[in-house]
Amino acid sequence: MTERYADVIIDIAHEKVDRVFQYLIPEELSEAVRPGVQVRVPFGRGNQEKTGYVVDISEETDYPPEKMKAVSSVDEKGMSVEGRQIQIAYWLKSNYGSTTIAALKTVLPVKQKQKPLEKKRVVRCLSGGETARAAGECERKHQRAKARVLAALQTEEELPYELIRQKLHVSASTLQALERQGYLCIEKEACYRNPVRISDRSENRPRLNQNQERIIGEVLADYRTGRPGVHLVHGVTGSGKTEVYLGIIEEMIAMGKQAIMLIPEIALTYQTLLRFYKRFGDRVSVINSTLSAGEKYDQIERAKAGEIDVMIGPRSALFTPFANLGVIVVDEEHENSYKSETSPRYHARETAVKIASLCGASVVLGSATPSLEAYYRAVSGEYKLYEMKERPGNSVLPAVHTVDLREELKQGNRSIFSRKLKERMQDRLSRGEQTILFLNRRGYAGFISCRSCGHVMKCPHCDVSLSEHRNGMLTCHYCGYQEWKPAKCPSCGSPYLMGFKAGTEQVEEAIHREFPGARVLRMDADTTRRKDSYERILSAFADEEADILVGTQMIVKGHDFPGVTLVGVLAADLSLNRNDYRAGERTFQLLTQAAGRAGRREQPGEVVIQTYQPEHYSVVYAARQDYRGFYAEEIAYRGLVGYPPVEHMLAVLIVSRVQEDGEKLGEEMTDLVKREMADAAGLRVIGPAEAAIGKISDLYRHTFYIRHGVYQTLVEAKDRLENFCRERELKGQTVQFDFDPMNTF
Repeated sequence: MTERYADVIIDIAHEKVDRVFQYLIPEELSEAVRPGVQVRVPFGRGNQEKTGYVVDISEETDYPPEKMKAVSSVDEKGMSVEGRQIQIAYWLKSNYGSTTIAALKTVLPVKQKQKPLEKKRVVRCLSGGETARAAGECERKHQRAKARVLAALQTEEELPYELIRQKLHVSASTLQALERQGYLCIEKEACYRNPVRISDRSENRPRLNQNQERIIGEVLADYRTGRPGVHLVHGVTGSGKTEVYLGIIEEMIAMGKQAIMLIPEIALTYQTLLRFYKRFGDRVSVINSTLSAGEKYDQIERAKAGEIDVMIGPRSALFTPFANLGVIVVDEEHENSYKSETSPRYHARETAVKIASLCGASVVLGSATPSLEAYYRAVSGEYKLYEMKERPGNSVLPAVHTVDLREELKQGNRSIFSRKLKERMQDRLSRGEQTILFLNRRGYAGFISCRSCGHVMKCPHCDVSLSEHRNGMLTCHYCGYQEWKPAKCPSCGSPYLMGFKAGTEQVEEAIHREFPGARVLRMDADTTRRKDSYERILSAFADEEADILVGTQMIVKGHDFPGVTLVGVLAADLSLNRNDYRAGERTFQLLTQAAGRAGRREQPGEVVIQTYQPEHYSVVYAARQDYRGFYAEEIAYRGLVGYPPVEHMLAVLIVSRVQEDGEKLGEEMTDLVKREMADAAGLRVIGPAEAAIGKISDLYRHTFYIRHGVYQTLVEAKDRLENFCRERELKGQTVQFDFDPMNTF
């Protein structure tokens, strides 16, 4: 018999062992060991048992077979990796930088098998008359619990196990005793856990307009003719993008295909799931971090078995192992949450395109405020662009008012609410209409601004805001520039130079003070910790159980509340002045998305944007709902300074136990890139410098950036740096890579 060998990736996330190890496949495991399965293998000098993933099987080896270690066993509890998932994992490792094992675990939505959920039923073993006589005998013996069970089974041949337990107040031991006596039997069957708990299937299908039908038709025509490609749907808020997605997916299902629907936030799951469930029933499922391990496992097994046509969820849903994938939809594709913040730092949009190319599937990207990356590619012809400029029916875009908070301060108003916003809120309360208050809090990064004139302390070299550290030092986390925080504003001399400190709780308290009778719901990290808390809050507000909803970013992403006619943005500047080159883009997106929550039906909507910088182009274009105007200005700026998408950027993070070691390694790595890639024209290396947060858990952090117009050149730089780290066998130090970063390290 020809010897066979397994190529195994060991489950150790360290660069030193980030390679394939070959093991002999014992004869007794020849059938069980195959690509994708988890195995237990002896590893290292001490032959400690380690878990690994088989990525390939071969009949040749360069190592002497008599000295080769053998696979110990197959891990029956471990989830196997599909062939396509292995391909994607290697692509993630190559394109984003990580260990192979980290990439393999990323493509596994579920890591461990779970016990199946058992559905039990109690089946009668006697005739009705015999059961009645047995019940009478139990009564005579004062065995009343047994008698109740047998009496219930006189007219029914079988009953659900839990129904008997709960309604008849019978213990498990009683049922087991009756089974031993031969009166009944308890039958079990495995069933899938289903996290979808929606009873109402009624659907009012809106009539599609001509533009919607055109987009659906063209996407499907491209797919049918073997040109699936990537399609960008740029539609204003409330323009009916979801109906386009539903139409495309419905046709794909009719062709025997499956669909993945990506959404940026768990908070969107309920509303999205409701619309899809009403259209497709229980052929729709969801996967996200709020599900139990058993629920997640069952959804993946249902997908493998072909019991699901549509999987909805955040970026992890991308790796659902569908056999006949037809389309991947990425809703709100501009959202930051589509970028992983752990290694490999992949972007769901790019990964969706890769997965679709492997499966011959289409990709549909949708947003009212497309990312500059997506729109740039659409303009250049790489993606196909569709525009949806109007809301359907009688719905119109809301009227937007911009309030200058500098003027409010001059006139003695120190409240969280401007006079215009307060007036509009009172009006909605009196009319029984709803209000959303959006606090742009999550974007806060310690920027300092003048409350009198709006001046922001910025880096003179990078055009990003300086961050305040505890020692009073203002730092740029792109180039390392530092200066002491001045006592007075350098622009107007005002002493009101400070950060913004309001949070959602303070806003809620202020509402209760100003509007005592108002019913308020708050949606933030604190109120959404429990399972189903998103659905509970959103459904309560949709049912008009509250007048005002207060929240951070999660409340402005894709939600449709017919009763909302007023949206207030309390502090636009918090994202505008992040120490981030994407600050302008993020602010425009947030303000436009927030404005889009108002007036989604026949009732006209209003938006009040409170800001210290009403003249900033992000605020101006958001108030006009003018994406093209914003894009033209922002892309010109990106091209001038060489930021993505015009050029690409690789961020390198060095984490070290000793500060000096991190500084030295950063200098060595930047010198290596400059030396070995000197022939790459246009390559720029910035740094090293202390990271945005210089120290976490007694570990020091340093970063540097590499920029170039060709993405593959940065991949080459990453490969050289990985080889350098591997040869150095770093101790007490780790290195991470992030391509076209969404956030600073």
